[in-house]
Amino acid sequence: MKFLQASNNYFLNKSTYINLRWIGIIGQFITINLVAFYFKFEFDFISANLIVIIGAFSNIFLFYVIKQRQISNQDAFYFLTIDILQLSLLLYLSGGILNPFSIFLIIPSVFASSNLDIKTNLVLILITIISIFTLTVYHYELPSPLNDYKLSYYYYYSIPVGLVIALIFLNYFAISFGKENRIRKNALDKIQEVISKEQELVSLGGQAAAAAHSLGTPLSTIKIISQELLQQLGNNNLYNKDIELLVSQVERCNKILKKLTINPSIDDDFIDMDLSLVNHIDQIIKSFEEISKKKFIINLEQDSNPFPITKSIELVYGLRNFIGNANKFSKNKIYISIISNSEYSEIIIEDDGDGFPKEILNRIGEPYIKFTEHEKSKKSGLGLGIFIGKTLLEKNNAKLIFRNSETRSGAEINIKWLNKDLIKI
Repeated sequence: MKFLQASNNYFLNKSTYINLRWIGIIGQFITINLVAFYFKFEFDFISANLIVIIGAFSNIFLFYVIKQRQISNQDAFYFLTIDILQLSLLLYLSGGILNPFSIFLIIPSVFASSNLDIKTNLVLILITIISIFTLTVYHYELPSPLNDYKLSYYYYYSIPVGLVIALIFLNYFAISFGKENRIRKNALDKIQEVISKEQELVSLGGQAAAAAHSLGTPLSTIKIISQELLQQLGNNNLYNKDIELLVSQVERCNKILKKLTINPSIDDDFIDMDLSLVNHIDQIIKSFEEISKKKFIINLEQDSNPFPITKSIELVYGLRNFIGNANKFSKNKIYISIISNSEYSEIIIEDDGDGFPKEILNRIGEPYIKFTEHEKSKKSGLGLGIFIGKTLLEKNNAKLIFRNSETRSGAEINIKWLNKDLIKI
């Protein structure tokens, strides 16, 4: 069914779902036989036990036939539908909607709402509602002697109405929370991807050093042979210039490899060295000045503790992200203030742009913030970028405050560390 097919983001964890089903099946079996043999209630417990056994076989089938560790959206729909129908049959044999265990009828769809896609959830909700109202009209009486009691008309029909309201209410919240969790998970996956790429770039330095060491010997051999050829054919104008060019290029290669051996990460040494906060900012700004015509203004209000900070990809990328955003959304100038004393170190990044929209200011830092169409054209990508930067810096014990600047026209980001936390990075 193409209607039920969804992306890989929607699934059920197989082991969790199977364990929950076993709990439900064992609970049903104990309840049925306890009511039949201990309390001596009269109802069709043989048929009820057969229905429970069918549920057990479906769980065994799920365990052995579905090989994947995650149950797809479509397969999950089929098994959750079986759960709803199986419980509906049990309730049909034992009082219908009046059975106190009828509340469990809403559990499968609520469980699915935070894990499966919206179309599947709506179908499961519809199946559950149909089951509730069907059991309101068609069912065997409650097990004797409970069927001796008569309920008022209003109370009787308030039960299915209450169940449907609870079903919709719980599903709404579960769908909302599930959507937020998926968005956050995707954003965190993006962060992990960013960190992995940065780590790959850093590791290239070691690979470059190894390559320089390996290429040194063959280049030396080429150099020796080319020098011998130059001596032997030095008077031959036909080959002289070509051999001299070959010797000069080999020498050039040796110089490049020597630099790589001494400093394999020469292009990105600010990531691989322990620098002070000021030097980190200075190196990041230099990388933007090469590609941006905007003016970066650094203000060192107080810097009495310029201690070196251990290299941290998260720190560098987080700061680079916020400075990059300021560069992107500013008009002409970016202001960066660095304050440091014996207790804390603080970086304030401001710009002369339009600032944060007031309607999303209290939600800054959430992934994928929604903007109006006009704002989307100006603020594309702001939500995820800020979420990544905020998460990376908070991982390194930073405290962040987002607001619109009181002294400039644009946004202001305040990043603050206790020095004792900054030293531990």
